[in-house]
Amino acid sequence: MAASKYLKFSVSQLFLSSLLVFHALGFPQRRLKSVEIIREINSKGPYLGLITVYSLEEDAFFSTGYFQPDSRHPFLDLSGRRFRVGKLQGKEVIYVRCGVGMVNAAAATQQMLDLFDIRGLIHFGISGNLNSSMNIGDVVIPNQFVNTGLWDWLKPTAEVSKNDFANLEFKEYNVPRGGNSSLGMIVYRAEQFYSESGEADTAQRMLWFNVTSNWLQLASALQGLELDKCVNSSLCLENKPKVVLGMKASTANIFLDNGAYRNFLFQTFGVSSADMESTAVVMTSLSNGFPVIVIRGLSDLAGAQKGHNSINLFGSLAASNVAKVVLKFINLLPNRFCRHS
Repeated sequence: MAASKYLKFSVSQLFLSSLLVFHALGFPQRRLKSVEIIREINSKGPYLGLITVYSLEEDAFFSTGYFQPDSRHPFLDLSGRRFRVGKLQGKEVIYVRCGVGMVNAAAATQQMLDLFDIRGLIHFGISGNLNSSMNIGDVVIPNQFVNTGLWDWLKPTAEVSKNDFANLEFKEYNVPRGGNSSLGMIVYRAEQFYSESGEADTAQRMLWFNVTSNWLQLASALQGLELDKCVNSSLCLENKPKVVLGMKASTANIFLDNGAYRNFLFQTFGVSSADMESTAVVMTSLSNGFPVIVIRGLSDLAGAQKGHNSINLFGSLAASNVAKVVLKFINLLPNRFCRHS
């Protein structure tokens, strides 16, 4: 890890130096100004990186009142995203809202790791519940993630490759059941994973991506944490929310609100939650050699409910519970994430 960090800083310094050289060649002034600000920000590091997805989660996070903006550079806008600089629970942090979907999540993560002096990443937000043993309002801290959006869509007569992990045949869902469907089937591929610890231009075939084990072990102390049950005085959950560790989670560029597909994912992959960003953040962090953990609050039943999806009712509660768990986890992290450690 030490060699990895040295290489990262060397590349970062080379990048910043190159931009200064490019100034003489007419490099845009706005970029040059950002380079100088980044240099100043990094002089106060290292930082813990925090990544959420959209405004509901962001509002819940900042409404806690614990984030203390940096007095000189409270934020820096890069490529349309606002990177907020400050302190939280005694640790220097940089926060960004990445935007919905795996491309946004990977892009924001890579940008943060490339430009700032980051020690590790916490990704947090809300997600759908695929596991009937858990409830809306629970906060999950998974140990493994899978991209369930990497498909081959095949003809009904196609043969499934032995390298494909699982397949979904649409004819199994015909009404009435049975008979052929012209939609054929989709089969799920493993990812091509590139990392700085691997050989250049050589991808590993990987299905599951693990969060950092010692961070997950540290998070086990959060089990039993008191979480909120009510959105307001007239809207409360039936069950008391809890923190759950160690399950599997899925990510795809799909907002899941379909009971049949929900059951398929749970039965086939054993995943307990579904979102649209987490696997991308985890993959990008691991690819660059950085520790990462994901904390997600269950806001809905991903299509298993009767009537409308409950995200509009309980999304804010799920986000609030997640923010509470994130704050507690940051407090548990060792002091090496502080500036003067």
